[in-house]
Amino acid sequence: METVAIVGVGLIGGSFALALREAGFGGRIIGVSSERTIAEALRYRVIDEGLSLDRACAQADLVYLAGPIHSILETIPQLDAFVKEGALVTDAGSTKQRIADCGAQLRRAQFLGGHPMAGKESRGVQAAEGQLFAGRPYLLTPKAEADLETPASRAFVNWVRKIGAVPRVLSPAQHDRIVAHSSHLPQLLSTTLSGSLGRNPDSEQIAAAAGPGLVDSTRLALSGWDIWRDILETNRPSILEALDLFIAEAQALRARYATAELEADFAQGKEFALRLRKSR
Repeated sequence: METVAIVGVGLIGGSFALALREAGFGGRIIGVSSERTIAEALRYRVIDEGLSLDRACAQADLVYLAGPIHSILETIPQLDAFVKEGALVTDAGSTKQRIADCGAQLRRAQFLGGHPMAGKESRGVQAAEGQLFAGRPYLLTPKAEADLETPASRAFVNWVRKIGAVPRVLSPAQHDRIVAHSSHLPQLLSTTLSGSLGRNPDSEQIAAAAGPGLVDSTRLALSGWDIWRDILETNRPSILEALDLFIAEAQALRARYATAELEADFAQGKEFALRLRKSR
């Protein structure tokens, strides 16, 4: 892998470029983004040069699609016209089934879906950091197991490990079902909690009296709708299932709280929280 084209040089795309450099990648990194973003990426030395999509992909051994989901879905069908023969195309989208189905239509290049489980509230290339993926799961979503055995895929997965991420393999359908619970549900819960407190008549006093617990619980509510709109639209069935399960649990807890102690609920919640932290 000598040349990488990053389409969407924002937080994730920019961080992937920086992570490659820090891990020892000595090839060229080309950025495809708006003029303003390319100028910033060059100023921060995130990329080596900025080119148009066709010129960048014609040279790239790896095409890394790091824009919003609908942008990824719009870009993939264009690639066969100019992508380098035998290149690997991957993405960093937060939902996978529709993207994987779209990627499977490529003929000149191989597609391998991916989703780095990393991020932060700050956005844009100025927020990029080379250690963003370190210690984080990097979900790979091949349509078939053989997709991971090609030379291009092996080289990419090797770089995923070199940047400190932990590769985990799921089918696209498994991915969307799992992240609906592990990522999308927490976002909606944080958004709902923050919104409900904001509508409370005592919202100012609540904010003034809050400790770090509420700050932690509402962190995800800082995320922007422009990013989450695509995620919620492209994973609706799995997210509705996750919401239904949570609502049922919350209603059952409410019923228990009215008539009994919640010691068992606290124990079960603590057990999963400990397991989650041990898996990091």
